[in-house]
Amino acid sequence: MGNGFQVQDRFAEGAQYIGGKLLPGTSGHHQEVVDPATGRTVYRYELAGTDDVDAAVAAAREAFPAWSGATPAERSGLLHRFAAVLDAQAADFAYAESLQCGKPVKLSTEFDVPGTVDNTSFFAGAARTLEGKSADEYSGDHTSYVRREAIGVVGSVAPWNYPLQMAAWKILPAVAAGNTIVLKPAEITPLTSLMFAQAATEAGIPDGVINIVCGAGKVAGEHLVGHPDVVMTSFTGSTAVGKRVAEIAAGTVTRLHLELGGKAPFLVFDDADLDAAVNGAVAGSLINTGQDCTAATRAYVQRPLYDAFVAGVAELMESVRLGDPFDPSTDLGPLISHAQRDRVAAFVERARAYATVVTGGEVPGGDLAAGAYYRPTLIKDAAQDSEIVNSEIFGPVLVVLPFDTDDEGIRLANDTPYGLAASAWTRDLYRANRATREIGAGCVWINDHIPIISEMPHGGYKASGFGKDMSSYSFDEYTQVKHVMYDNSAVARKDWHRTVFGDR
Repeated sequence: MGNGFQVQDRFAEGAQYIGGKLLPGTSGHHQEVVDPATGRTVYRYELAGTDDVDAAVAAAREAFPAWSGATPAERSGLLHRFAAVLDAQAADFAYAESLQCGKPVKLSTEFDVPGTVDNTSFFAGAARTLEGKSADEYSGDHTSYVRREAIGVVGSVAPWNYPLQMAAWKILPAVAAGNTIVLKPAEITPLTSLMFAQAATEAGIPDGVINIVCGAGKVAGEHLVGHPDVVMTSFTGSTAVGKRVAEIAAGTVTRLHLELGGKAPFLVFDDADLDAAVNGAVAGSLINTGQDCTAATRAYVQRPLYDAFVAGVAELMESVRLGDPFDPSTDLGPLISHAQRDRVAAFVERARAYATVVTGGEVPGGDLAAGAYYRPTLIKDAAQDSEIVNSEIFGPVLVVLPFDTDDEGIRLANDTPYGLAASAWTRDLYRANRATREIGAGCVWINDHIPIISEMPHGGYKASGFGKDMSSYSFDEYTQVKHVMYDNSAVARKDWHRTVFGDR
């Protein structure tokens, strides 16, 4: 199924977007973009080499003075036009995102694309509201105020699970604050990042403000992070790779924002609405085929509700419809690749030695055999210290464990090196407040799991990283805070000078 454009034709000139133009890569190595629902190659391109990264950084550096010198109103106006262009091309974006990721088209159409348009509109407004501390005479003899200034060229690296949204989360706050950017998307999912940059050019955003290099992490990614003209790096991906990014950034004292792995707890107290919790657990664990670092992965259910919760989740999971991502009735698409599917399956197979697979745990055959599909899987009877409970699986797998006391439930929820997201399910205000206070995560939902909004920050605790995407809080990552102080006394010899020379 198509929607009016052929990918190979659209990006025939190459998959590097530098200075407002599509260009071929120069690494000498090629990459295939594969539709994970069919195993069919939909695009083949030459990967970026270090020379391409250098060219993109140079284009961003050249564009920086004019872009950072534009008024907030000018940047805001262009971002509003950008949002309109994205909205007009929504069908193309949804098609390309589903094609390269295997996302059900209803997810791309109702979540990924409108969320990106909304995020663009938000930052169009936020570009005019950068704030600092109010001016005042804090010393008595001086007037002080705070300036927020753009930092320069940003080098960002984004993952494959939400290519369009991750491109937006990286690019929008950076450019709204007056920076220019070079983004390296995952090389297996470059299409919508390239389209996003093209749409920015169509909206009138100057050449060089947004650049895309599509290359391997070990080559293009590491060169970008360590580039001497890159002053800040934003990375979303695994904690293991995040550590490597931090090592490289430390070598150039580059500012760093990391959004890393997660193992989100789903905490169900015994007074919860069971039907709501069951529905929330299935939706929260299966969104994007479980390839979401905030996905519900560990359900802790207070013992009075445990058996009914397990039965309800299993029954609902078994009703989820796997199929062609472009069929509007499909609920769950494939994983991103056969390699990722096999990785998820291996976790489940190892878990059979110490836990019970309640439902799922298999690769479907028939019409789905060519794709990277895996059935929704529920596991119980695993120990808290087992692999399936502790490791980030990144697939449609939920493990459920019982708990007895509230203290135990919160302790188990926090028993992880990660801290990106969590949810608690209860009708009790005091339990809810306690959960939001005591669960160590960057986002804690009450009686829901997954929704995000442009106005609120997204980022983690502990091994899930630091810094924020989205919201006005993200400007903390992309601006320098400068203190400006004026002397008001007009006195040549200040009283404090005596501490350096002379007497009072």
